[in-house]
Amino acid sequence: MDKLEFKASFAVDEAGTITGIASPFGTADRGGDIARKGAFAGAKPPLPMLFNHDQGTPIGVWDSLTETAAGLEVKGRLLVEDVARAAEVRALILAGGLSGLSIGYIATKKAARAGGGRELLAMDLFEISIVAVPMHPGAKITGVKAIGAGKDAMTLEEMQAELAKLEAKHAGAIADAVAAAVAPYVQRLDKLEVKSNRPGTGDPSDEPSLEHKAFQAYLQRGPMAGEAELKALTLASDPNGGYLAPPEMSTEILRDIVEMSPIRSLASVRGTNSPSVVYPTRKPMGNAIWDDEQDTETETTTTNIFGQLEVSTKGMSTYVDISNMLLQDAPQAETEVRECLTEDFAKKETTAFATGNGIAQPEGFLTNTSVATFANGGAVLSADKLISFLYSITPTYRNAGAWVMNGTTLGLVRQLKDTTNNYLWQPSLQAGQPETLLGRPIVEVIDMPDVAAAATPIIYGDFSGYRILDRLAMSILVDPYSQATFKRTRFHAGRRVGGKVIMPAKFKKLLMS
Repeated sequence: MDKLEFKASFAVDEAGTITGIASPFGTADRGGDIARKGAFAGAKPPLPMLFNHDQGTPIGVWDSLTETAAGLEVKGRLLVEDVARAAEVRALILAGGLSGLSIGYIATKKAARAGGGRELLAMDLFEISIVAVPMHPGAKITGVKAIGAGKDAMTLEEMQAELAKLEAKHAGAIADAVAAAVAPYVQRLDKLEVKSNRPGTGDPSDEPSLEHKAFQAYLQRGPMAGEAELKALTLASDPNGGYLAPPEMSTEILRDIVEMSPIRSLASVRGTNSPSVVYPTRKPMGNAIWDDEQDTETETTTTNIFGQLEVSTKGMSTYVDISNMLLQDAPQAETEVRECLTEDFAKKETTAFATGNGIAQPEGFLTNTSVATFANGGAVLSADKLISFLYSITPTYRNAGAWVMNGTTLGLVRQLKDTTNNYLWQPSLQAGQPETLLGRPIVEVIDMPDVAAAATPIIYGDFSGYRILDRLAMSILVDPYSQATFKRTRFHAGRRVGGKVIMPAKFKKLLMS
């Protein structure tokens, strides 16, 4: 059987319909072969349409094969909607990058030509490919049919000429349509430009929402705020009384708390709309053993590998009094309220994150009974004990951990030196970066206990093992009556925060003797 050979040349439309001459009759290709009419008498559609004879990725199908006086005329479809390569090939054809067809066949009847090459009298046709340079100069795409067109195929030149005529004919209408579509946006930009040029105005995108404006009015005038303002807050009303702070304010308060509460910068913080969140837990396993085929598998004592742990949010409330004169003279009363609430909430929650009882408060990392301790062996800090303490922690958690202690303890630690008289504590060499102790960052938390007998003044750990939950909605109640005789207005605020050690193995406390 003769070797499979490739011949060449073709045309396509935007819908993917393609017509062309796959193999011209009576003229030699680049190899000197001439196909004769009747050579494809046995060829039947459909045939696979390939790109550069790549049999691994068909790009379409040839639906029609017809022998004419000119050659084997073909018509097929590029599957542009279903095959990505087909869409790429169509684009290249329309751009003029591809224009040839090539056939894959076995010559079943042939004769040698006197000048070289062969006369191909009968062939088994297997596929027709789209190529850049066909074997036969006359094997080419001849037609490109427009999408949805019902008339005969157009050549590329005819299509380009037709498009030019349409553009010239409808140029005015197109320009008018574009101008009409753009006009509303131009008018809006003009208004924004005028507004931004007024004295005292800023970025229009910073304009507070309707709810935010209503909340500001409520902070200033309480229940005596206008009907429109109170109506705007009705949908966000707290069933316990008062109104929920709008999202912009709630987020800003949380951001301020992050800056003031050092634990938040270390811990894993999540937001929730639920009163609690349950997390699945998994303990380390110890069931794997070495054995051989004669050993019997022994039961280990590792049980209850999987469990659950619930982190619930706890209610926290505070209030602040502001003079009525300040409210009258300071339109941005919200700013004053936010600063006061931020300070008070931050103090309370930072204390709870360290020493909270876990009942009416978040659970503190110092009060969690599952967190291991390291015995210092005395009531005095020493460099050797701190080094031993650090390296008693699992390497994975040690390498991601941080020291937490109060300022008094930090003052003692800064005086510790190693055997070469170098301080263990190292200052930060870059703005914004923490100080370090034995190469790990130090975070100062005022609520940590001082160095004393039976105290745990230092904790080290990877604080991603401590989870903080924020219920983002915060309610505020304006009370203009109870402090009226003192010419003050009282603002009551409440929010819910949860905190719990979810991975005790990531922490260890230094226990003084």
